[in-house]
Amino acid sequence: MSLEYTNENTNEKTLPSGKPVIFRGAATALVTPFSGGEVDIECMRRLVRRQIDSGISALVSTGTTGESPTLTESEIAAITAAVVDETAGRVPVIACVGGNNTAKCIRLAGSAAASGVDAVMAVTPYYNKTTPDGVIRHFTAIADASPVPLIVYNVPPRTSVRVTAEMYGALAAHENIVGVKEASGDVSLAADILSEYGDSLSVYSGCDELTLPIMALGGAGVVSVVSNILPAETEALCRACIGGSLSEARRRQLALHKLIRALFSRPNPIPVKRACELVGLCASEVRLPLVQPENDEELRAVLREYGVI
Repeated sequence: MSLEYTNENTNEKTLPSGKPVIFRGAATALVTPFSGGEVDIECMRRLVRRQIDSGISALVSTGTTGESPTLTESEIAAITAAVVDETAGRVPVIACVGGNNTAKCIRLAGSAAASGVDAVMAVTPYYNKTTPDGVIRHFTAIADASPVPLIVYNVPPRTSVRVTAEMYGALAAHENIVGVKEASGDVSLAADILSEYGDSLSVYSGCDELTLPIMALGGAGVVSVVSNILPAETEALCRACIGGSLSEARRRQLALHKLIRALFSRPNPIPVKRACELVGLCASEVRLPLVQPENDEELRAVLREYGVI
């Protein structure tokens, strides 16, 4: 007999605090397709259509998986506009506007909002080595200026900056900070956020392998890399969690596990870009300093197991 759980407030569009829930389910962190060094906007549109046709809950553009560090502001604006236009209001669009230059983040947030996104996402400021108060002020400044809600992105393995539960408490008090992409890999921290500030912050897993654990605690979904390849299956995992079926959710999480491991065998988005090419979605081209390895046979083998090549 399987243990079942109930996810509270699974259908509401607002949190108890009155803040909006931007999405519940799976949001794909879209790759950015390149062709000959340039952004391939038409291919980006095709990727968006495939995601929506597969039933995905939301789309995230120009994030880590979208190679944001090597995109120019004009490219970010063009990608955001194309994703919003192609989506045509069918699912929420979240544009990533983070960085370690607060003024630039504010400018990007304004541009994204003008394109019609539903929310923006910003990573913790890296390299500058600010204090916890500086992190809070950084996000507060973006949230104060942004015409659309802000989701905080915590990914210490990439930034060497960690948002603590206490810092989340300060951020939760801001009316325009509505959610968290938790990619620290620390399920206990996600539990801290949900237990203390769950009335004010939607929590999204930023790690595909932790979708079930975080959603079982009350998380609203996942910002996913694996859904670039298997969007319907990733969304089905989230729907099982939202529906309260732990047995089905566990089965679906484990079914995706081998592909998730393969897509993170090297720094993201190198493997997922190659997988996209092998599946026939876009070129595997990445921008320096990222490079594709010469041997991709292990990834090919996993994709064959999943029947996608």
